[in-house]
Amino acid sequence: MILLPWQVDQWQQLYNYKNQNRIPQALLISGPEGLGKINLAEIFAYSLLCLEPKDNGINCGNCAPCLLLKAETHPDFIKLTPEEIGKAITVGQIRNLLTQLILKPQFDTHRVVIIHPAEQLNNSSANAFLKYLEEPTERTSIILVSNNPSNIPTTILSRCQRLNILRPDKNKVIEWLITQNHQLSTTEAEILQHLAQGSPFQALELSKNGMLPLRNECFKAWLEIAKQSQHPIVIAEKWHKLQSPSILNWITTWIIDIIKCSYQINTASLYNPDLKKPLMYLATKIKLIDIFKLYDLVLLSKQRTETQINKQSMLEEILIEWHLLNQNNN
Repeated sequence: MILLPWQVDQWQQLYNYKNQNRIPQALLISGPEGLGKINLAEIFAYSLLCLEPKDNGINCGNCAPCLLLKAETHPDFIKLTPEEIGKAITVGQIRNLLTQLILKPQFDTHRVVIIHPAEQLNNSSANAFLKYLEEPTERTSIILVSNNPSNIPTTILSRCQRLNILRPDKNKVIEWLITQNHQLSTTEAEILQHLAQGSPFQALELSKNGMLPLRNECFKAWLEIAKQSQHPIVIAEKWHKLQSPSILNWITTWIIDIIKCSYQINTASLYNPDLKKPLMYLATKIKLIDIFKLYDLVLLSKQRTETQINKQSMLEEILIEWHLLNQNNN
Protein backbone atom coordinates (compact mmCIF):
# COMPACT_ATOMS: atom_id res chain seq x y z
CA MET A 1 0.00 0.00 0.00
CA ILE A 2 1.30 3.46 -0.93
CA LEU A 3 0.38 6.60 1.02
CA LEU A 4 -1.05 9.15 -1.39
CA PRO A 5 0.46 12.68 -1.41
CA TRP A 6 -2.68 14.36 -0.09
CA GLN A 7 -3.14 11.87 2.78
CA VAL A 8 -0.03 12.75 4.78
CA ASP A 9 -1.83 14.81 7.44
CA GLN A 10 -4.61 12.25 7.85
CA TRP A 11 -2.07 9.46 8.15
CA GLN A 12 -0.25 11.38 10.88
CA GLN A 13 -3.50 11.56 12.83
CA LEU A 14 -4.02 7.79 12.47
CA TYR A 15 -0.38 7.10 13.36
CA ASN A 16 -0.78 9.21 16.50
CA TYR A 17 -3.72 7.03 17.56
CA LYS A 18 -1.43 4.02 17.39
CA ASN A 19 1.57 5.71 19.02
CA GLN A 20 -0.54 6.96 21.91
CA ASN A 21 -2.30 3.62 22.30
CA ARG A 22 -5.67 5.24 21.56
CA ILE A 23 -6.69 3.00 18.68
CA PRO A 24 -10.39 3.61 17.97
CA GLN A 25 -12.74 0.68 18.40
CA ALA A 26 -14.84 2.30 15.67
CA LEU A 27 -13.43 4.77 13.14
CA LEU A 28 -15.34 6.47 10.32
CA ILE A 29 -13.28 7.62 7.33
CA SER A 30 -15.51 9.78 5.15
CA GLY A 31 -15.28 12.20 2.25
CA PRO A 32 -16.16 12.60 -1.43
CA GLU A 33 -15.70 9.71 -3.83
CA GLY A 34 -12.35 9.24 -5.54
CA LEU A 35 -10.02 10.46 -2.77
CA GLY A 36 -8.50 7.07 -1.85
CA LYS A 37 -10.35 6.51 1.44
CA ILE A 38 -10.13 2.71 1.12
CA ASN A 39 -6.40 3.04 0.47
CA LEU A 40 -5.95 4.99 3.71
CA ALA A 41 -8.14 2.56 5.68
CA GLU A 42 -6.08 -0.39 4.45
CA ILE A 43 -2.77 1.33 5.25
CA PHE A 44 -3.99 1.85 8.82
CA ALA A 45 -5.26 -1.73 9.02
CA TYR A 46 -1.96 -3.14 7.74
CA SER A 47 -0.06 -1.00 10.24
CA LEU A 48 -2.15 -2.34 13.13
CA LEU A 49 -1.59 -5.94 12.00
CA CYS A 50 2.14 -5.65 11.24
CA LEU A 51 4.64 -7.01 13.77
CA GLU A 52 7.51 -4.71 12.75
CA PRO A 53 6.15 -1.46 11.22
CA LYS A 54 8.56 1.11 9.79
CA ASP A 55 9.49 4.31 11.63
CA ASN A 56 6.65 6.17 9.88
CA GLY A 57 4.13 3.53 10.98
CA ILE A 58 3.67 1.91 7.56
CA ASN A 59 3.69 -1.90 7.64
CA CYS A 60 7.00 -3.64 6.90
CA GLY A 61 5.65 -5.96 4.20
CA ASN A 62 7.93 -8.84 5.29
CA CYS A 63 6.69 -10.22 8.61
CA ALA A 64 4.33 -13.20 8.80
CA PRO A 65 1.13 -11.09 9.12
CA CYS A 66 2.21 -8.87 6.18
CA LEU A 67 2.83 -11.92 4.01
CA LEU A 68 -0.63 -13.21 4.90
CA LEU A 69 -2.07 -9.81 4.00
CA LYS A 70 -0.35 -9.97 0.61
CA ALA A 71 -1.86 -13.41 0.07
CA GLU A 72 -5.26 -12.11 1.26
CA THR A 73 -5.41 -14.90 3.86
CA HIS A 74 -4.87 -12.99 7.13
CA PRO A 75 -7.45 -14.36 9.63
CA ASP A 76 -7.64 -11.07 11.54
CA PHE A 77 -8.36 -8.84 8.54
CA ILE A 78 -11.94 -8.75 7.32
CA LYS A 79 -13.48 -6.64 4.56
CA LEU A 80 -17.27 -6.41 4.41
CA THR A 81 -18.97 -5.06 1.29
CA PRO A 82 -22.42 -5.56 -0.27
CA GLU A 83 -22.89 -8.93 -1.95
CA GLU A 84 -23.95 -7.07 -5.09
CA ILE A 85 -22.88 -3.60 -6.25
CA GLY A 86 -25.50 -1.02 -5.28
CA LYS A 87 -27.25 -3.39 -2.88
CA ALA A 88 -27.46 -3.12 0.92
CA ILE A 89 -25.16 -4.78 3.43
CA THR A 90 -27.61 -7.30 4.86
CA VAL A 91 -28.34 -8.28 8.43
CA GLY A 92 -27.18 -11.80 7.52
CA GLN A 93 -23.74 -10.45 6.59
CA ILE A 94 -23.51 -8.55 9.88
CA ARG A 95 -24.57 -11.61 11.88
CA ASN A 96 -21.91 -13.70 10.15
CA LEU A 97 -19.35 -11.00 10.97
CA LEU A 98 -20.38 -10.88 14.63
CA THR A 99 -20.01 -14.66 14.85
CA GLN A 100 -16.38 -14.26 13.75
CA LEU A 101 -15.78 -11.42 16.21
CA ILE A 102 -16.83 -13.52 19.21
CA LEU A 103 -13.48 -15.34 18.98
CA LYS A 104 -10.24 -13.65 20.02
CA PRO A 105 -7.84 -12.43 17.31
CA GLN A 106 -5.44 -15.17 16.23
CA PHE A 107 -2.38 -12.89 16.31
CA ASP A 108 -1.15 -10.78 19.24
CA THR A 109 -1.67 -7.46 17.44
CA HIS A 110 -5.17 -6.44 16.39
CA ARG A 111 -8.10 -7.60 14.36
CA VAL A 112 -9.37 -5.08 11.82
CA VAL A 113 -12.70 -4.99 10.00
CA ILE A 114 -13.28 -2.57 7.09
CA ILE A 115 -16.94 -1.97 6.18
CA HIS A 116 -17.49 -0.20 2.86
CA PRO A 117 -19.62 1.59 1.85
CA ALA A 118 -20.94 2.04 5.36
CA GLU A 119 -24.00 3.96 4.16
CA GLN A 120 -25.21 0.70 2.58
CA LEU A 121 -26.11 -0.73 5.98
CA ASN A 122 -29.90 -1.14 5.94
CA ASN A 123 -32.06 -0.66 9.04
CA SER A 124 -31.80 -4.27 10.18
CA SER A 125 -28.06 -4.60 9.60
CA ALA A 126 -27.40 -1.19 11.20
CA ASN A 127 -29.33 -2.22 14.33
CA ALA A 128 -27.43 -5.51 14.56
CA PHE A 129 -24.14 -3.68 14.11
CA LEU A 130 -25.10 -1.08 16.74
CA LYS A 131 -25.49 -3.82 19.35
CA TYR A 132 -21.90 -4.86 18.68
CA LEU A 133 -20.62 -1.28 19.01
CA GLU A 134 -22.27 -1.09 22.43
CA GLU A 135 -20.24 -4.13 23.58
CA PRO A 136 -17.16 -4.41 21.32
CA THR A 137 -14.72 -7.30 21.56
CA GLU A 138 -11.10 -6.92 22.62
CA ARG A 139 -8.30 -5.82 20.27
CA THR A 140 -10.76 -5.28 17.45
CA SER A 141 -10.96 -2.10 15.40
CA ILE A 142 -13.85 -1.43 13.01
CA ILE A 143 -13.17 0.99 10.17
CA LEU A 144 -16.23 2.35 8.39
CA VAL A 145 -15.61 3.99 5.01
CA SER A 146 -18.28 6.22 3.51
CA ASN A 147 -18.90 8.68 0.68
CA ASN A 148 -22.19 9.76 2.29
CA PRO A 149 -21.95 9.67 6.09
CA SER A 150 -25.25 11.57 6.38
CA ASN A 151 -26.94 8.30 5.34
CA ILE A 152 -25.47 6.42 8.32
CA PRO A 153 -27.72 6.28 11.42
CA THR A 154 -26.72 8.85 14.04
CA THR A 155 -26.67 6.10 16.68
CA ILE A 156 -23.72 4.54 14.84
CA LEU A 157 -22.04 7.87 14.01
CA SER A 158 -22.08 8.86 17.69
CA ARG A 159 -19.98 5.80 18.54
CA CYS A 160 -17.29 6.45 15.93
CA GLN A 161 -14.22 8.61 15.91
CA ARG A 162 -14.27 10.49 12.63
CA LEU A 163 -11.65 11.30 10.04
CA ASN A 164 -12.88 13.46 7.17
CA ILE A 165 -10.90 13.39 3.93
CA LEU A 166 -11.07 16.73 2.10
CA ARG A 167 -10.46 17.37 -1.58
CA PRO A 168 -6.72 17.95 -2.02
CA ASP A 169 -4.99 21.06 -3.28
CA LYS A 170 -5.41 21.45 -7.03
CA ASN A 171 -1.68 21.50 -7.72
CA LYS A 172 -1.14 18.24 -5.82
CA VAL A 173 -3.80 16.55 -7.95
CA ILE A 174 -2.27 17.86 -11.19
CA GLU A 175 1.25 16.71 -10.20
CA TRP A 176 -0.05 13.28 -9.18
CA LEU A 177 -2.04 12.86 -12.40
CA ILE A 178 1.06 13.52 -14.51
CA THR A 179 3.07 10.96 -12.51
CA GLN A 180 0.31 8.40 -13.12
CA ASN A 181 -0.16 9.20 -16.81
CA HIS A 182 3.01 10.56 -18.40
CA GLN A 183 1.22 11.35 -21.66
CA LEU A 184 -0.78 14.14 -20.00
CA SER A 185 0.27 17.74 -20.40
CA THR A 186 -0.10 20.11 -17.47
CA THR A 187 -3.02 21.81 -19.25
CA GLU A 188 -4.81 18.50 -19.81
CA ALA A 189 -4.23 17.46 -16.19
CA GLU A 190 -5.68 20.76 -15.00
CA ILE A 191 -8.79 20.33 -17.15
CA LEU A 192 -9.26 16.77 -15.89
CA GLN A 193 -8.87 17.96 -12.30
CA HIS A 194 -11.64 20.49 -12.87
CA LEU A 195 -13.89 17.94 -14.60
CA ALA A 196 -13.48 15.49 -11.72
CA GLN A 197 -14.29 18.29 -9.25
CA GLY A 198 -10.95 17.79 -7.50
CA SER A 199 -11.25 14.01 -7.18
CA PRO A 200 -7.83 12.53 -8.12
CA PHE A 201 -8.99 9.00 -8.92
CA GLN A 202 -11.95 10.17 -10.97
CA ALA A 203 -9.61 12.46 -12.89
CA LEU A 204 -7.22 9.55 -13.48
CA GLU A 205 -10.09 7.37 -14.74
CA LEU A 206 -11.11 10.12 -17.15
CA SER A 207 -7.54 10.40 -18.46
CA LYS A 208 -7.26 6.67 -19.14
CA ASN A 209 -10.60 6.30 -20.89
CA GLY A 210 -10.08 9.08 -23.45
CA MET A 211 -12.90 11.03 -21.88
CA LEU A 212 -11.49 14.47 -22.59
CA PRO A 213 -11.87 14.23 -26.41
CA LEU A 214 -15.33 12.70 -25.92
CA ARG A 215 -16.36 15.51 -23.60
CA ASN A 216 -15.16 18.08 -26.17
CA GLU A 217 -17.16 16.34 -28.90
CA CYS A 218 -20.29 16.30 -26.71
CA PHE A 219 -19.89 19.98 -25.84
CA LYS A 220 -19.60 20.83 -29.54
CA ALA A 221 -22.96 19.10 -30.11
CA TRP A 222 -24.42 20.89 -27.06
CA LEU A 223 -23.30 24.21 -28.54
CA GLU A 224 -24.71 23.35 -31.97
CA ILE A 225 -28.11 22.58 -30.43
CA ALA A 226 -28.00 26.02 -28.81
CA LYS A 227 -27.26 27.56 -32.22
CA GLN A 228 -30.16 25.57 -33.71
CA SER A 229 -27.84 23.74 -36.13
CA GLN A 230 -28.30 20.27 -34.62
CA HIS A 231 -31.53 18.46 -33.76
CA PRO A 232 -31.82 17.45 -30.07
CA ILE A 233 -33.40 14.06 -30.90
CA VAL A 234 -30.49 13.13 -33.18
CA ILE A 235 -27.90 14.09 -30.55
CA ALA A 236 -29.82 12.29 -27.79
CA GLU A 237 -29.71 9.08 -29.83
CA LYS A 238 -25.95 9.46 -30.41
CA TRP A 239 -25.27 10.15 -26.74
CA HIS A 240 -27.40 7.22 -25.65
CA LYS A 241 -25.33 4.88 -27.83
CA LEU A 242 -22.18 6.07 -26.06
CA GLN A 243 -23.48 4.53 -22.81
CA SER A 244 -21.34 7.00 -20.86
CA PRO A 245 -22.40 7.81 -17.29
CA SER A 246 -20.30 11.00 -17.49
CA ILE A 247 -22.61 12.84 -19.91
CA LEU A 248 -25.11 13.98 -17.28
CA ASN A 249 -22.23 15.13 -15.08
CA TRP A 250 -20.77 17.12 -18.00
CA ILE A 251 -24.14 18.75 -18.72
CA THR A 252 -24.41 19.67 -15.04
CA THR A 253 -21.00 21.37 -15.08
CA TRP A 254 -21.81 23.24 -18.31
CA ILE A 255 -25.00 24.62 -16.77
CA ILE A 256 -23.25 25.59 -13.52
CA ASP A 257 -20.50 27.32 -15.51
CA ILE A 258 -23.07 29.24 -17.59
CA ILE A 259 -24.61 30.49 -14.34
CA LYS A 260 -21.16 31.47 -13.03
CA CYS A 261 -20.39 33.28 -16.29
CA SER A 262 -23.67 35.17 -15.96
CA TYR A 263 -22.40 36.48 -12.63
CA GLN A 264 -18.92 37.08 -14.12
CA ILE A 265 -17.28 34.79 -11.58
CA ASN A 266 -13.52 34.23 -11.92
CA THR A 267 -12.50 31.71 -14.60
CA ALA A 268 -10.51 29.70 -12.06
CA SER A 269 -13.74 28.60 -10.37
CA LEU A 270 -15.25 27.16 -13.56
CA TYR A 271 -15.50 23.40 -13.98
CA ASN A 272 -14.58 23.88 -17.64
CA PRO A 273 -12.14 26.81 -17.78
CA ASP A 274 -10.95 25.78 -21.24
CA LEU A 275 -14.51 26.33 -22.55
CA LYS A 276 -14.84 29.82 -21.10
CA LYS A 277 -15.38 31.61 -24.42
CA PRO A 278 -18.39 29.55 -25.64
CA LEU A 279 -19.79 29.42 -22.10
CA MET A 280 -19.65 33.21 -21.88
CA TYR A 281 -21.42 33.37 -25.26
CA LEU A 282 -24.20 31.12 -23.97
CA ALA A 283 -24.48 33.13 -20.74
CA THR A 284 -25.23 36.30 -22.69
CA LYS A 285 -28.08 34.66 -24.62
CA ILE A 286 -29.99 32.82 -21.90
CA LYS A 287 -32.17 34.11 -19.09
CA LEU A 288 -31.03 32.90 -15.68
CA ILE A 289 -34.53 31.81 -14.69
CA ASP A 290 -34.60 29.47 -17.72
CA ILE A 291 -31.18 27.96 -17.09
CA PHE A 292 -32.12 27.28 -13.45
CA LYS A 293 -35.19 25.36 -14.65
CA LEU A 294 -32.97 23.25 -16.89
CA TYR A 295 -30.61 22.69 -13.98
CA ASP A 296 -33.49 21.34 -11.88
CA LEU A 297 -34.44 18.98 -14.71
CA VAL A 298 -30.88 17.64 -15.01
CA LEU A 299 -30.61 17.07 -11.24
CA LEU A 300 -33.92 15.19 -11.32
CA SER A 301 -32.67 13.11 -14.25
CA LYS A 302 -29.49 12.20 -12.36
CA GLN A 303 -31.62 10.91 -9.48
CA ARG A 304 -33.59 8.78 -11.92
CA THR A 305 -30.59 7.08 -13.53
CA GLU A 306 -30.71 4.25 -10.98
CA THR A 307 -34.35 3.50 -11.91
CA GLN A 308 -35.80 1.75 -14.97
CA ILE A 309 -36.25 5.06 -16.80
CA ASN A 310 -35.63 5.05 -20.55
CA LYS A 311 -32.20 6.73 -20.73
CA GLN A 312 -32.63 7.91 -24.32
CA SER A 313 -35.98 9.53 -23.54
CA MET A 314 -34.38 11.21 -20.54
CA LEU A 315 -31.63 12.69 -22.72
CA GLU A 316 -34.22 13.75 -25.32
CA GLU A 317 -36.18 15.64 -22.65
CA ILE A 318 -33.07 17.51 -21.49
CA LEU A 319 -31.85 18.36 -25.00
CA ILE A 320 -35.29 19.43 -26.25
CA GLU A 321 -35.58 21.73 -23.25
CA TRP A 322 -32.09 23.10 -24.02
CA HIS A 323 -33.10 23.59 -27.68
CA LEU A 324 -36.31 25.43 -26.76
CA LEU A 325 -34.56 27.51 -24.13
CA ASN A 326 -32.13 28.84 -26.74
CA GLN A 327 -34.84 29.20 -29.38
CA ASN A 328 -36.84 31.38 -27.02
CA ASN A 329 -33.84 33.54 -26.24
CA ASN A 330 -32.47 33.99 -29.78
